[in-house]
Amino acid sequence: MKKKKNAIFIAATGQNVGKTTLCLGIIAALKKRFSSVGFIKPVGQRHVKVDGHINVDKDAVLFKQHFQLPTHWADISPVIIPSGFTRSYLDQEITEEAMLKTISSSFKTISSQHPYTVVEGTGHVGVGSIFNLNNARVAAELNLGIIMIASAGLGSAYDELALNIAMCKHYGVAIQGVILNRVMDSKRQMIMDYFPKTLKKWKIPLLGCVPYSEMLSNPTMVDFETLFETNLLSGHEHHYRNFDHIRLVAGSLEAYEAEMQANELVITPASRDDIIAKIVLQHHISAKEKSKGTAGGIILTSKQAPSDQTIKLLKTVDIPVLYTPLCSYDVMKIITSFTAKIRTEDHPKINRAIKLVEENIDFRFILQ
Repeated sequence: MKKKKNAIFIAATGQNVGKTTLCLGIIAALKKRFSSVGFIKPVGQRHVKVDGHINVDKDAVLFKQHFQLPTHWADISPVIIPSGFTRSYLDQEITEEAMLKTISSSFKTISSQHPYTVVEGTGHVGVGSIFNLNNARVAAELNLGIIMIASAGLGSAYDELALNIAMCKHYGVAIQGVILNRVMDSKRQMIMDYFPKTLKKWKIPLLGCVPYSEMLSNPTMVDFETLFETNLLSGHEHHYRNFDHIRLVAGSLEAYEAEMQANELVITPASRDDIIAKIVLQHHISAKEKSKGTAGGIILTSKQAPSDQTIKLLKTVDIPVLYTPLCSYDVMKIITSFTAKIRTEDHPKINRAIKLVEENIDFRFILQ
């Protein structure tokens, strides 16, 4: 099978591996080498409405807006999988032929407008198999090779790659290279020494090891607003603040004071006036000393909502605060299992992602 020269399919070994983050950096780097770079997300699951009525994949919105792509919504996100879609397919209301035709048409339009095009897959390679439109099938239909993104590791990353590569081989799709993401500094050299040895079996090059970034992994206050379906009570200018530490405070004031840290997200019941007052006092002290302050934020919990007096007190300091009627334990549990996604408006995260990718991937292989 002959591979198209100026396009590549970016796939991953699983969900939340960092495929979108790496695509941001790859496109930014390619834009320095080509007059323009196209983007398409052939099959989308997580979607939003744009222009009032068009369903578009969230990643497609991010890329179109950040890179100011002229592509029409219908082309950049040709197939969307909303709730009930699979049942409609099984009832033969939707055909794979029609979907493939739409994807192929959109790709042809985009690739004809740009000297290079990046195609982003969905989840792991097998996602979409129930309606015969998995990533390997789409890549084969578009006649593209795949760059595979995997989570950092040695044995675990290899095992995940083995499963995904097997499906690619089934559809006759070539793996052009592997990128390991979120590599810890302590293991970076070991992985760079040994992982290429594991890839020799498949004759696949290791294109790069992108370091772990706490900033990219940590959620922001706007993520928590969405997660708990609420709005900030104060500190509205800090929607995109993220935190070095997240702490559930349920013990004594003395215990909290003994372990206070800068840039800490505190989760505590709205009735804990002592904890709230201490946080406010600390911020006033930092402001008076003209230091950078403690930064941080607060999530107030429990059925008892914060009083007007408490809200008024919190608004005297520059700190983002939100309230949810859930108990503190449930809030902590939800946050722990939450995976942060990069948002269109979160420019610090986008810039950080681009810098990490540009500095840690060998683009000579991609261009070849």
